[in-house]
Amino acid sequence: PAKGEQLFSEKSPSPRICRLPSRLAWCSIDWNQLHLLHPLGAGGFGSVYKAIYCGATVAVKQVKKCSKNRLASRQSFWAELNVAHLHHHNVVHVIAASTCAPSSQDTLGTIIMEYVGNSTLHHIIYGSGCTSTERKDDVLGRGHVFFNLAQAVRYSCDIVAGLVFLHSQLIVHLDLKPANIFITEHNVCKIGDFGCSQKLEDAESSRLQLCQQGGTYTHRAPELLKGERITPKADIYSFAITL
Repeated sequence: PAKGEQLFSEKSPSPRICRLPSRLAWCSIDWNQLHLLHPLGAGGFGSVYKAIYCGATVAVKQVKKCSKNRLASRQSFWAELNVAHLHHHNVVHVIAASTCAPSSQDTLGTIIMEYVGNSTLHHIIYGSGCTSTERKDDVLGRGHVFFNLAQAVRYSCDIVAGLVFLHSQLIVHLDLKPANIFITEHNVCKIGDFGCSQKLEDAESSRLQLCQQGGTYTHRAPELLKGERITPKADIYSFAITL
């Protein structure tokens, strides 16, 4: 869509019908309040846009219908909503979501999240991956940077705080890496991109949950690569690699 264009026209078929589970009904999207501005990036399962929703700047992720692996696309969408009800200073907040879309949109679902800028820990460490559009929003405006100890400790504490909170809610991220850690304009780390996450319903059932494929091999815990059961320890391993 062009800059400032409404995401869906008012003639779109039943855009307000909520198809989310009742526990997520509170976060259904008011489509008339959503306007895309410009793309921020794209990944294996969809695209992310900067947008305006109800007068506030937000990020919008559209999960595409992947013809080669539609099941994986669907799992990615629902995994993102594992944190839909959570609020924490170091976790990207989900504002609204919907599985509804007009036939013209090749998406399985749309998720609206708080806008945290487009600078990640990966950009700061390696100085790569930013397009010219992204750099306009990168208030840190840095290429390759060598951290001083104080900054490294501050970022590490932010990530740990986010992980401790997620694990207290029985949620494991399963794809923690620099590219999924966003740096806000206030220099705060927020964990995002929960497309590989899983919710461990309780300590007993978590013993039975086996690893699903996905994530990034360079940061993935060995037990997950072996197909063993999922525990919060997998995120701790990924954090150690990131550190």
